[in-house]
Amino acid sequence: MIGRIAGRFVEAVEQLALIDVGGVGYEVELSTGARSDLPPPGGDVALYTHLLVREDAQQLYGFASRSERELFRAVLRISGVGPKLALSLISAFDVDELAHAAADGDPGRLTRVPGIGRKTAQRMLLELKDRLAEFAVTPAVGRSGADASAAAEAEHALIALGYRPQDAAQLVREVGDQDMATEAIVREALRAVARRSAS
Repeated sequence: MIGRIAGRFVEAVEQLALIDVGGVGYEVELSTGARSDLPPPGGDVALYTHLLVREDAQQLYGFASRSERELFRAVLRISGVGPKLALSLISAFDVDELAHAAADGDPGRLTRVPGIGRKTAQRMLLELKDRLAEFAVTPAVGRSGADASAAAEAEHALIALGYRPQDAAQLVREVGDQDMATEAIVREALRAVARRSAS
């Protein structure tokens, strides 16, 4: 098993990156988090990896962190979920977001990912609820009903504006007001970003 690689970043075409390790070029399919963290061509890169071996092919998947890789492996163990769907899911949600969706039993969040229908989402949430316990994630408290929905919509709005899912979730948590509408949460999150940039 190849658990981690470190080398020189050569190039990337969409989510597939070429990493030179001691003169050998490894093609690695990346999560969104790993893709956004890549240096310019020629720069040093280190990735946590998962090697998937099949009869007809071997594919290496790369992740920005160990927890992201373990989440990929947890999702991959769900019946009927292949690596492409697992990668799409962890690229759209971080561990906390999936834990909250599983705790709420809300398949609507997962159906926003291409390739996941309502029945598949419900099955995934049932299986993920137990698997996510491995990550010691505490489900969100304090937000319920419309509040949780507004927070989720705000996260997706920030992602649509170009923020990474992890960053969007963190910004929404920092706003922290349970009674705010989606637009207000997004507005306050953007103000927080502007304040950081100005300081």
